[in-house]
Amino acid sequence: MKFTDGYWMLRKGVHAAHPVEVLDCTVASRTLVVHAPTKRIRHRGDLLKGPLVTIAYSSPMPDVIGVKITHFAGEAPQRPEFQLQDGSADPRISVGDDAAVLASGALSVRVDRGEEWRVDFLAGDRRLTTSGPKAVAFLETGDGGHYIREQLELGVDHHVYGLGERFGPLVKNGQTVDIWNADGGTASEQAYKNVPFLLTDGGYGVFVNHPGAVSFEVASEAVSRTQFSVEGQSMEYFLIYGPTPKEILRKYTALTGRPARLPAWSYGLWLSTSFTTSYDEATVTEFIDGMAERDLPFSVFHFDCFWMREYNWCDFEWDPRTFPEPRAMLDRLKSQGRDRGGLRISLWINPYIAQRSPLFAEGKALGYLLKRPNGDVWQWDLWQPGMGLVDFTNPEAREWYASKLDALLDMGVDCFKTDFGERVPTDVEYFDGSDPERMHNYYTHLYNQTVFDLLRKRRGEAEAVVFARSATAGTQRFPVHWGGDSESTFAAMAESLRGGLSLGMSGFGYWSHDIGGFEGTPDAALFKRWIAFGLLSSHSRLHGSHSYRVPWLFDDEAVDVLRSFTRLKLSLMPYLSGAARQASAEGIPMMRAMVVEFPDDPACAHLDRQYMFGDDLLVAPVFSADGEVSYYVPEGTWTHYLSGRRVTGPRWVRERHGFDSLPLLVRPGAVVPVGAVDDRPDYDHAAGVTLRAYELTDGATVTTAIPGPDGESAATFTTTRHGGEVRVEAAGAPPGWRVLLVGVRSVESVGGGTATEHEQGTLVQAEQDTLSIRGIS
Repeated sequence: MKFTDGYWMLRKGVHAAHPVEVLDCTVASRTLVVHAPTKRIRHRGDLLKGPLVTIAYSSPMPDVIGVKITHFAGEAPQRPEFQLQDGSADPRISVGDDAAVLASGALSVRVDRGEEWRVDFLAGDRRLTTSGPKAVAFLETGDGGHYIREQLELGVDHHVYGLGERFGPLVKNGQTVDIWNADGGTASEQAYKNVPFLLTDGGYGVFVNHPGAVSFEVASEAVSRTQFSVEGQSMEYFLIYGPTPKEILRKYTALTGRPARLPAWSYGLWLSTSFTTSYDEATVTEFIDGMAERDLPFSVFHFDCFWMREYNWCDFEWDPRTFPEPRAMLDRLKSQGRDRGGLRISLWINPYIAQRSPLFAEGKALGYLLKRPNGDVWQWDLWQPGMGLVDFTNPEAREWYASKLDALLDMGVDCFKTDFGERVPTDVEYFDGSDPERMHNYYTHLYNQTVFDLLRKRRGEAEAVVFARSATAGTQRFPVHWGGDSESTFAAMAESLRGGLSLGMSGFGYWSHDIGGFEGTPDAALFKRWIAFGLLSSHSRLHGSHSYRVPWLFDDEAVDVLRSFTRLKLSLMPYLSGAARQASAEGIPMMRAMVVEFPDDPACAHLDRQYMFGDDLLVAPVFSADGEVSYYVPEGTWTHYLSGRRVTGPRWVRERHGFDSLPLLVRPGAVVPVGAVDDRPDYDHAAGVTLRAYELTDGATVTTAIPGPDGESAATFTTTRHGGEVRVEAAGAPPGWRVLLVGVRSVESVGGGTATEHEQGTLVQAEQDTLSIRGIS
């Protein structure tokens, strides 16, 4: 929200008050409290004038400093609040004549006690950012609104990222971003997943601890500052020190929650009925059989909205006209999939109850639907005629809603697509008295938590998964999330990627999108290009609006492309399981913007048409039918995974790829574990694994840990190189593992195994727990 008219003046009707000097500093309960008048204190008479700014500095954990700016402290506590973790930091506080300082870990905040208002955030002796004169403000608008604003200086070479899943430019500098969930597709400034957290490549991030509307002006209203504001009498934010983007994400997710660990089967291909298409059991069976006949592995079959009767969404009952025997049908479908490693079933749901649904009357009678202030059930006709919303602030309503899903789990359903949750009204009263403005974004958190907790209770830890569209800060704990309703165009494919990378820089570890786009029907070229992108995403789904997404409806080559990239992803499961463990244990996204991995390379700052998939794979989707693609290669000699061809950076590369290929490069010095199975995701990832070693430098040591089903390491390999010798030591690995030295055409001798030629180098079969490969050339 903008308050100024240019640099010098305020907008009409806006009045502002700013702290101008420090009156006093006190220390209480590990908190530094600063009182700052908004007028110079020249004599006692000036002490009678307000406002007086109260700013409290604290620290929930090392390298994180909280700043709470308050005008009137008499406001009643408001719900909801973000559920934050307390790391029990013990900050160091000192108050001197020149400054007051609170330090936590390597981060400190210094409040200058001189003639001009100035607050510096420091990492050691390095200044990260500053809140200077007229940065903090109490603002009254002509319509009676009262806002708290903060501005932090932005370095000349600093870029801002995050703020949720946003589909515009990855770098947010110059943008106005309103944190307000909306069902707006993927082609506008609106977003399904708004997160009041920004990440910079200047060594810090900022999380505004307000679940409702937050307005960010990122180098826009004041072009050298990052501004954020909320309506009310107080605002709290946390400044998080990295220094790297990865470290910022680790600390931010330690504060707001880490993504849950997901079951291995969820990384396989998901196939959907699509939305408004006509389907019944025969259609579903035809799709499943068609995938098997064409040797196309997939793991999950998804029934979209019309598994329920029209106008009855949601009653959680199968449409008896189309699916008269749902339990028997699910048994039959699952039996079809047993020979191919098992088939899971997903169902579409949303938190809205249409008036025609029998659950509407039931929910109304029980008081479980959201109400207007006069006691009426809140209703409208947008999406479902007469629909109401489940009031998830009522514990009994949550249990009631979960019980309907529980019956479906008994029937054989495995997971749910938790769609919608963005269009949440503010002219309502919640059961627990929550403020409607604060609940607008937070509603989706309670919705997805309700479903995820049920799945975790029924299926066990690390077996729960939802396919969610809406989210806010902290909702990363209930994965996975997909990008929403994109058009079937190359432009939408690119905007989807931007959204996913932005979400990853907002604390979300996993992300997916509709292969081929949702709205419209992609042509064969777009569909095949999107397949490659989709199967090199953390989660992969074939889904559309009014047309099917089975590949044989496009052309025969689409079948081959889908088979090839699906099998590629499944073979990479030992590598991807390690990346997934990073997501759940550290908050580092599986798909990450190049700047996350290469923050010191200025060429990576704006890159949003390529990404790193885990630590070591660079993916550059092809956004053209003819296969023309350009991408940036960071420093070192990288290797094309599919061909073994090398390219040395830093440089830009332009190539042309067929539909069966795309730029998929391996980082120099990487050891990528590749599985022995490529027709299912949930296999023993360590059994028969091949370690593909790339450009190992003299003196290098690489540890490769392959997680087991419990997330702990099932096998660990330590690869070292000294001169012309590569040594690999295995711990906990089943017999049969191998090493592929990519680009190495001959070796003199092998201790503990045997070597053979391979199209990309030399393949060594291990016969002991230690391999010693000498005479590498």
